[in-house]
Amino acid sequence: MDVWVEDFLAHLATDRGASDYTRRNYTEALAEFRRWHEGERQSRPAWAALQRDDFRAFLRYLSRREFSRATIHLTFSALRTFYKFLIRRGHVAATPLKNIALPKPERRLPKFVTVEQATALLAAPLGELERERRLSESPVDPVPFLRDAALLETIYSCGLRISEACGLRVEDLNQPERLITVRGKGRKERQVPIGGPALRAILTYWQGLPQPLAPSAPVFLAEAGLTEAIRPAQVQSRLKRYLLAAGLDLRLTPHKLRHSFATHLLDNGADLRSVQELLGHKNLAATQVYAHVTVERLKQAYLNAHPRA
Repeated sequence: MDVWVEDFLAHLATDRGASDYTRRNYTEALAEFRRWHEGERQSRPAWAALQRDDFRAFLRYLSRREFSRATIHLTFSALRTFYKFLIRRGHVAATPLKNIALPKPERRLPKFVTVEQATALLAAPLGELERERRLSESPVDPVPFLRDAALLETIYSCGLRISEACGLRVEDLNQPERLITVRGKGRKERQVPIGGPALRAILTYWQGLPQPLAPSAPVFLAEAGLTEAIRPAQVQSRLKRYLLAAGLDLRLTPHKLRHSFATHLLDNGADLRSVQELLGHKNLAATQVYAHVTVERLKQAYLNAHPRA
């Protein structure tokens, strides 16, 4: 990696507070361009000298390789963000990525679980704890199961991204007001209500820890007695067990609970602007896809039930 790329990736982690997911995707996008340039141009990319035609050729290469439209958009988003960084640092005067027409994005509706499925998933950690106790001849540590129950409850109750949930601190929880302070993309803060079941699950989890948590400590620890927050990869791994226990698709991710949060709110009459604020979406267009999900479900119910549909 060249110095400019290294500086950019460090900037994402420190100044912008980008998630592990974003940093990984942007790293791969820049690496993909470098691999193409080295193969096609027989040299590493000289970022300040690249022209629009270079990126148009790269776009044709991605299309020939049958990269999905979503991947192409993500790749060029990473390149555009990289060039904005280079402009701010004074390395280049302008971006060569202007007026490059990308393929129209695929319209994919977010996947979600039903209320009944969400309820089953949220009950799974404590169900697995009881199962372990029945099968084990030695005492079972309940703390990991209590933590997982509280974490899943919080993601669904507050519509959090997995990185937001893992980044919560004890001081972010306002128990009297039943609010949490969430640091979202770009470290932008928002306040979100937290439901009674999620709050009780957190307090039950904390009571099981060997010692009280300091205000600056993570709400969800990687291990009891340690100070490190649980990481998204650990949550993903633990989730598989609970999906299996609840009889749900093992490909479901914690983010589907966020999708379900938004869909269930709109199904029950919440207005789009409120859901936008709760999700921390910058643009209303990002939230409108959930309204489309609700409309599609209504249409399907009509088609299934009306005698003259």
